[in-house]
Amino acid sequence: MMNEYSSKVSSHVYRLRGDLRGFWGDDVWIVDGKITYSPPASNVATKEVNGYIYPGLVDAHTHPGASYTEQLVNDAEIHRRLDASASLGVTHIRDCGGQRDANDVRREDQPKVIHCGQHIARHKRYIRYLGIDTEPEELVKQVQYQCSKADGWIKIVGDWIDRSNGEQSDLEPLWPRQAILDAVAAAHDLNTKVTVHTFAHATINDLLDAGVDGIEHGTGMTWDQLVQAREQGILITPTVNQVSRFPEFAADASKYPVYAKHMLDMDARRRAHLAMMVDAKVHFLMGSDTSFDVNKRGLPYELCDAVSQGMPVDVAMGAASFEGRRRLGLTTWEEGAAADFVVYTADPLKEISTVLSPRCVFIDGICVRES
Repeated sequence: MMNEYSSKVSSHVYRLRGDLRGFWGDDVWIVDGKITYSPPASNVATKEVNGYIYPGLVDAHTHPGASYTEQLVNDAEIHRRLDASASLGVTHIRDCGGQRDANDVRREDQPKVIHCGQHIARHKRYIRYLGIDTEPEELVKQVQYQCSKADGWIKIVGDWIDRSNGEQSDLEPLWPRQAILDAVAAAHDLNTKVTVHTFAHATINDLLDAGVDGIEHGTGMTWDQLVQAREQGILITPTVNQVSRFPEFAADASKYPVYAKHMLDMDARRRAHLAMMVDAKVHFLMGSDTSFDVNKRGLPYELCDAVSQGMPVDVAMGAASFEGRRRLGLTTWEEGAAADFVVYTADPLKEISTVLSPRCVFIDGICVRES
């Protein structure tokens, strides 16, 4: 890993050759940190980079600024999380909720961050400390506030266990239907998109009717709902590794047998459900749902898990790179765009574990990792 970084434009000119994924041509150059299709003058020293080259990976669900205690995550920890993501080939992050905005401390050699504000949830209806307590009558006002802090996306918690029902407690929607309809409309009025955490089936119809822009996890979605989501252009992040932890969640819920059974039932059909998502041709994003553990469960590990559980490797890699980037409005191979790339020695489409060890990573044309 290259630890020294200058904020000045790199003096290196690079020529990218090999298999340029998601691109129609054979050669691309990096000059002054930007993509160009025009070769530099013959007297300009050029470094050749060969391999299987993708636009930099985008982790669409991770939490570099999230804390699970009263104490806010400190600057050093945010840097550690961002550095870990960069070392794994991630050049962009949608942080999907956190008490701190990683952009406040981010260095130029670290992944670019789309900050989603803080999770909007209800009192005792989400992970302690992580969400900001909000009641339905306050939801629109809180959405408007989070929009003012965010980078074009906010995060709402759509459902969680309602422990007030004792042994009958189960996953339940957090918001009355009209509250979520009004909240999404308020965000859209501020040119901000909304993504929603949801495990439960009962939450989905209201989200579709509200016109949300993203669904995180989506384990309760039926075929018809998946098709409708595709038709509406809703982006779905399946978080395969996180969903595989449902038996853990069930084991921790011995006081709530109805909820535990619900989680185990979803676990039993998670491979079939992922296959249904693929068959429905939903608009995938890929996200690791990590925070402090990003070095152990970051996006490449999510891609390996997704492929091992049946997602076609080209679908996973496209959603993590050029297709996912386009869906989020990020650049890929456009002339003049920032040169954000990850390079592999071997072909991830033939062996997905290749993504665990990128050969080099470029952020704004600077090689921030080389091995």
